[in-house]
Amino acid sequence: YPEWEYLEIGIDLDHVHLYMVIPPKYAVSKVVETIKSNTSKALKIKFAFLKKVYWDDQGIWAKGYFVSTVGINEKIIKKYVKMQEKEDTGQAELEF
Repeated sequence: YPEWEYLEIGIDLDHVHLYMVIPPKYAVSKVVETIKSNTSKALKIKFAFLKKVYWDDQGIWAKGYFVSTVGINEKIIKKYVKMQEKEDTGQAELEF
């Protein structure tokens, strides 16, 4: 989806933060559904053991999500998303 612009991505142990711009013609719910579906498929290909845990078309992501429009300074949001992986120093490291 070339019209979707990812401005920042922050990855934590159990969730992901995306700061992105999508044109108004796309429903946010469809964008989230597409991202979750495509990343689930890609992760199952890269890490074969996930197919044993999440079979068939079952996704690896939780059903819920949080979305907010930018109402405060964009620099603050971008920094927040970028710093997520650094802020949570108590989390276990994933080793593949």
